[in-house]
Amino acid sequence: MDSIHVFCVFPQAVDALLRVGVVGRAIERGVVEYRSFDLRAHAPDGRIDDMPYGGGPGMVVRVDVVARALEAVYGVPAWRVRELRRVLLTEAWGRQITQGYVEELAAAKNLTVICGRYGGVDERVRHELATEVVSLGDFVLSGGEIAAAALADAVIRRLEGVVGNRESLVGESFSEKDRVGPPQYTRPAEWDGERVPDVLLSGNHAEIRAWRVRAAHARSQQRVRGIKPEQDPPA
Repeated sequence: MDSIHVFCVFPQAVDALLRVGVVGRAIERGVVEYRSFDLRAHAPDGRIDDMPYGGGPGMVVRVDVVARALEAVYGVPAWRVRELRRVLLTEAWGRQITQGYVEELAAAKNLTVICGRYGGVDERVRHELATEVVSLGDFVLSGGEIAAAALADAVIRRLEGVVGNRESLVGESFSEKDRVGPPQYTRPAEWDGERVPDVLLSGNHAEIRAWRVRAAHARSQQRVRGIKPEQDPPA
């Protein structure tokens, strides 16, 4: 992964989320190039949207504005950008972002994310400029900035040299299909009458590993079945 670029209406919102923590430090060190671009800078009179043809409520992001932004940044016709990069469009109905999809994107060389906003994006952006459409889930946000930041964060943290201890990525939630991580505890050992499971205080690493495997499996099964999580498994 060499670069992630985000085109949106509120780039400062995406920047604020990505330029902190381990992801922010990775960007500062040049592990990956991250840049954000304001679509309004490429719009007539600063307006990136217009009323939908055929009538109806809401405003629609214009395809010519998105195309001008892509051409200004990449120096090629807008339709050619997807020959050079994966171009993702955020829409509520798009492909849901999963850990497997994140791994796929992390293996790509360059990503561009175009953020939807207002009442939607002109369909010609999807047909002519984007390679795929992505979503955080089956719900509607006011804009794609949150989705773009979440996607970029998930991708960047998987890159070599971002997380200090790579072992922390092994066994975490969704590192395997339908698998979630085990419960985690730290000091104090007892709080408000609730005590950390004794096995975690035992110093017996074999028993601790076995307990964590059982706990993760139980959580995973509860999640798949839609069951409310119960107490941790016995030691």
